[in-house]
Amino acid sequence: MFQNFRQAMAWLHTWFGLVLGFVLMAAFFFGALSVFDREIDRWALPATRFEPQPMPSFERVLRPAFERLQPDPALVEAMRPRVDGPMPERFDRIAYWSAYTTHRDPVLAIYAGWEVPGARDPDEQLYALGTIDPRDGSALRDDQLKIGSGFFYPMHYSLTVDWKNLGFWIVGLAAMAMLAALVSGVVMHRRLFRELFTFRPDRARLRSVLDLHNLTGVVALPFHFFFAFTGLLIFASTYYFPVGHTQLHDLHELHEKHEAAALGLPHGRSGVPAGLANVDAMVAEAQRRWEARGMAGDVGFLVLQHVGDANGYVSVYRAGTDRIALVGQGIHFKADTGELLREDPPATPAARVAEFLTGLHLQHFRHWLLRWLYVLGGLSGAACIATGFLFFVEKRKRQHAARGSQGARIVDALAVAAVTGMVLATLGILVANRVLPEDLAGRGDWERWAFWGTWLASLVHAAWRSAPVARGLPNPAWREQAWAIALLAVAAPVLNWITTGDHLLRTLGQGYWPVAGVDLSLLAAAMIAGSVAVRLGRKARAAAAAAALRETAAGQGEAVHA
Repeated sequence: MFQNFRQAMAWLHTWFGLVLGFVLMAAFFFGALSVFDREIDRWALPATRFEPQPMPSFERVLRPAFERLQPDPALVEAMRPRVDGPMPERFDRIAYWSAYTTHRDPVLAIYAGWEVPGARDPDEQLYALGTIDPRDGSALRDDQLKIGSGFFYPMHYSLTVDWKNLGFWIVGLAAMAMLAALVSGVVMHRRLFRELFTFRPDRARLRSVLDLHNLTGVVALPFHFFFAFTGLLIFASTYYFPVGHTQLHDLHELHEKHEAAALGLPHGRSGVPAGLANVDAMVAEAQRRWEARGMAGDVGFLVLQHVGDANGYVSVYRAGTDRIALVGQGIHFKADTGELLREDPPATPAARVAEFLTGLHLQHFRHWLLRWLYVLGGLSGAACIATGFLFFVEKRKRQHAARGSQGARIVDALAVAAVTGMVLATLGILVANRVLPEDLAGRGDWERWAFWGTWLASLVHAAWRSAPVARGLPNPAWREQAWAIALLAVAAPVLNWITTGDHLLRTLGQGYWPVAGVDLSLLAAAMIAGSVAVRLGRKARAAAAAAALRETAAGQGEAVHA
């Protein structure tokens, strides 16, 4: 089938990239946006435009918020068939309470789980989550969408396809294809490193596109390989190879019980009611112990297990934003007395490697320059895939036109939707966020529909305008959607100004970079899209003129022969 190994690698690189490149585009692009997901949240939710807050007082703020939480009625109804006997009106058998925040979060995420009396699977629980203002504990509306952390971030790793975890599997498959494409791309290019910094934008379109593809692929090659690999590792045990929760479930449960006994942290409830000591005092003690070890004392994660039971305990985890590794240095207390149960010892070498790799991928650190490098790495990955699409179409469209094939036309339309369409959809949800009424019921769902509707419209437009590709000419949808991107990218900050009063002069003057940074990024995107649209317009006119000359020459040749 293949004459040599390089040809096999070229085939693998081309078709893996083509088939799964659309998923990888989303993974890279939304991964880049997710680096600043909390900042996008603040832009999208004006009520959260205040400075990030530390973990608040449990007694004053968190406890009342936890006590208000109850599982969603839809989840209760969904579980009813798996319960023997009636479902309670209110769930009071608390499995856990937890609160999570970051150094970039003005709001606080809280979670709760309840054991269900009569559940056929005793491990099955009901859950609830909420978002509160840490200053006073007031709840944010459940139907508001945190666009950055609640939509763009899940798009990065699951495409927001939750049915049977299908999105995780699709992205995981794409990540494996990415690893194969990276290796095969290096193997197939003999002069890849020699031409590493070669970019010839004024050369023929095919040559310049290939140069940009090679440049964005090789310069960020370590970044792309590392993030594809670590992304697979992070989700491997939970989704891809969950043997501990499936084939080895009983052994897993036994291990958890032995581990809990060894650590002094009860695995289950005792059935003996007990009170709850002052949690704020436990948090203060944890911070004192961290300070004694020369560590920053910000609390990132607070967990109360088996609440209201004699086996209850409180775990306080350090935010760990002073280092790249994802560390917690947990300190654990007996819930009813406040007695210290355990202070996590230093991690083993293997655990430190895992913490470093996970932290490097999830980037919870404070290093802002490194964050921007992550953004550039993610965008370079998206650019590499986009130029791969363009190269595929440009290389084949004249051949397909001569044979009357529609293959290049179909791929080009899909590429337009995957590249410019994805950006348009992103801008569409931001514009919808500023246009929709604040008190609209189900507002978050309307924003999601705006995103998917805009994306679908871009695909329809790309297919409708793709007829020139069948004649070997550029698809005008590229230029038209670039102009649409420029328009929406200007409209979003203008609408933010009109609806909130937070124009650039104000946010820059106040040094409020989360909102100012989003607005500036949008305006930069508008400038880039506008310049691309102008350039594409020139190339389209040149291509049309060249095609007209070829047709004229062909007609004159036929006349001479006649």
